[in-house]
Amino acid sequence: MKLRNLTIQNFQSILDPVAVTLILNGHAPDDRRAFTTSTGARLTKVLAVLGANGSGKTTVMKSLAFLNWFMCHSFQVAPDASIPVTPHFSAASDPTSLEIEFELDDKIYRYHVSLTTERVYQESLHVHQQRSFAYVFTRVWNPSQQCYEIKQKNFGMLQKEAMKVRQNASLISTAAQYEIDIAKRITQLSITANINVLGRQAVDHQKVISTSDVYASNEKMRIRMAKILASWDLGLTDVCIEKHKATREDGSSDDINVPFGIHTVNNHDYKLMLLNESSGTQGAFVLLAHILPVLANGGVAVLDEMEADLHPHMLTPILDLFFSPKTNPHNAQLIFTSHSMEVLSHLHKGQVLLVEKDADCKTSAWRLDSVKGVRPDDNLYAKYMAGVYGAIPNL
Repeated sequence: MKLRNLTIQNFQSILDPVAVTLILNGHAPDDRRAFTTSTGARLTKVLAVLGANGSGKTTVMKSLAFLNWFMCHSFQVAPDASIPVTPHFSAASDPTSLEIEFELDDKIYRYHVSLTTERVYQESLHVHQQRSFAYVFTRVWNPSQQCYEIKQKNFGMLQKEAMKVRQNASLISTAAQYEIDIAKRITQLSITANINVLGRQAVDHQKVISTSDVYASNEKMRIRMAKILASWDLGLTDVCIEKHKATREDGSSDDINVPFGIHTVNNHDYKLMLLNESSGTQGAFVLLAHILPVLANGGVAVLDEMEADLHPHMLTPILDLFFSPKTNPHNAQLIFTSHSMEVLSHLHKGQVLLVEKDADCKTSAWRLDSVKGVRPDDNLYAKYMAGVYGAIPNL
C-alpha cells in the first residue's frame, strides 16, 4: 500500500475539511526521501506533523488509525455497539467524513465513509480508470426506507449478503469474511499505529511485555531489532525473549514472553530484564515493533510523539531507516508527530504538515510547501522557531 491523501471533516478538533497529502509537487528534491510509484506519482516516505500542544496533531493521527480499524476490523464489533468516533463539539449531531486515497496493485483507490456513533450513512470505494474514478461499490443509508441502497461494479459480493452488513460495520471489512478478493487485499493493508481512540498508547511495563509477543513470534524481526538497538549505542549487545510462568492471585498461571537485554562487559554477558532498563531503551523496543513490520513488507507507520522517551538525536537514525533503500526496500511510509523541532533539519518543506487550533477550538492544517515565499534552501528549523510559519505556542 502507498498512501497518497487523507481528508478529514468533523472529527474531534477538526470541523472544516483538512487535507493531508503525501504527493509531492515537481519542485520537491529528487532524492531518497521520496519515491515514484508505478502510476507515476512522487510520494514522500516521511511526513512530520508539527504544532503546539493541543493544536490537533494527535487528531490527525487518530483519524488515520480509526479509518484503518474501521475498514479492516469493524465487522468484529457487537451488533449493538457504538462506532468509536467523536465529532467536533459544535457539530455533535453531524456525521464525520473520512476519505483515504491509496495505491494498491498498481491501481489508485479512493475510499470514503460518512458516519456517526450510531451508523454508517455513506460508504464507497472507487478505482481510478483512465481519466476519472469509477465506483467499485457505493452504500447509502435511505432513512425513509430504513435500509441501505447498495450498488456494485466488479466488487463480487452477493447483493443479499451486502444488504445484511450491520449499520456499525464497514462493507469492506465484512466482505473480506466472504473471501471477496479486493476486500481481502484492503484489509491486509499494513498500517500500524501507536495510537487508539483515547490517544497514544503509553510505554509501560504491560506494553513492553505484550510487545515481546511480537518478537517471540518472528525471530527474524527480533534479530533485526536487537541489532538496531545495539547500533544505537544503548549499551546492549543483544535482546532475547524468554518464556516465564506468571502466577495470578487466584493461583492460576500462564506462560508469558519476557524480554531481557544482554550487556557484554570484558567478554562476559550479563542479562538484565528489559523492564529494568531505561525508559528510552523500553521506548525504542516498543517503537521498533511498529516500524520493522512495515519496513519489511511495505505499508504505513503512524506514530504519535515518536521521540517520546528518546533522545532527540535518535530521530535521525529512525528517519534513516525509512530514507535508505537498503532498510526500506518496499518504500514504506512514516507519518509522525513530534515536539523535537530538530527534525526540520532532515526534511524538506513538502514533508512538513503544520497544525494549528484557533480561538473556536477548530484545527486547521497546511503543508509547508503551500506557504508562499518558503524557499528550498531556507533554514526551516530557524524560521519555524522564530514563528515565521505559525503553528507555535502563543505564550
